[in-house]
Amino acid sequence: MTYRVIQWATGGIGKAAIEGIVSHPELELAGVWVHSPDKHGRDAGEILGRAPLGVTATNDVDALLALDADCVLYAPVVANREELVRILESGKNVVTPLNWFYRGDRNWTRIEDACQKAGVTLHGTGIHPGGITERFPLMLSALSRAVTHVRAEEWSDIRTYGAPQVVSELMLFGKPPEDAQQSRMVKLLGDGFLQSIDMVADSLGFDLDPEKQVTHEVSAATKPIDSPIGVIAPGTVAAQRFTWQGLVRGEPVITVRTNWFMGEEGFESGWSFGPGGERFEVEVSGDPSSFVTFHGWHPESIEAGLARNPGIVATAIHCVSAVPAVCTAGAGIKSYLDLPLVAGRAAPELCTKAAS
Repeated sequence: MTYRVIQWATGGIGKAAIEGIVSHPELELAGVWVHSPDKHGRDAGEILGRAPLGVTATNDVDALLALDADCVLYAPVVANREELVRILESGKNVVTPLNWFYRGDRNWTRIEDACQKAGVTLHGTGIHPGGITERFPLMLSALSRAVTHVRAEEWSDIRTYGAPQVVSELMLFGKPPEDAQQSRMVKLLGDGFLQSIDMVADSLGFDLDPEKQVTHEVSAATKPIDSPIGVIAPGTVAAQRFTWQGLVRGEPVITVRTNWFMGEEGFESGWSFGPGGERFEVEVSGDPSSFVTFHGWHPESIEAGLARNPGIVATAIHCVSAVPAVCTAGAGIKSYLDLPLVAGRAAPELCTKAAS
């Protein structure tokens, strides 16, 4: 069966998702929503810088929701709850990297009701939060007994993130440290990461304390640092560390952390990538313990990352890979725990159908 997918937004994730959709043997690109007027009316392939795909991008929401489609891959810069509900109410499943990873005791009644009424599924996924903070820790935990701690952590050079407005005005790199301490990222990121913590805790059986522990640390540049958003002046923010922890009787049992650096040097003492460089790590402490490092999701250079960031691509493809399972799931908000194993697909030229 072929599932028709609408791609909602064509930023870094959206473009990578379109590539994934058109190369997936079970998926077909049905439509594309765009925000900017200059993309409206253009062929989706042209927006990607490739041959035409025969699908015209539009900013007409009514026209898109009237299309015959099975799923929307929802990836604007910031999620709009009312917009999401409208998509669900139109009878379309939704996969998104923006939120709704794990319900727990959260009040998502309106969204759940929209899913049930329309008979559709909402699934939140990605890599961080997502695979690194949920799927891989749970998979590794199956190899250990008496688990005492789970850690999921990222180290990234933020210069390769091709969204200068977000880096400067939302992440607050290059701003005074006192401004960054008020960063909205603590809440924006934390919403998803705290869902990951709850999913892991509920799956493993940790009896978490009611309150999570959240810390945000910043490091000022010790010298001028060249970056895509301009020179990071000495004394302004050049690195940040966000940590979210689930506690049992005040002791951390689940830790999710992201370390962001603007470059590779010019930081205060104690701030560096260390010998491991850019990476993701997942560690499960138990009997026995497991420790896994993920490479390959960071670009080889700043220029390569601004053109096509592997971490962004991995986030998009994790969403794309989930579409068939989401389209056949029962109605409601579904996490990894509710879906079968999600896998990628072979390159088209290596598939049996293609060979025959």
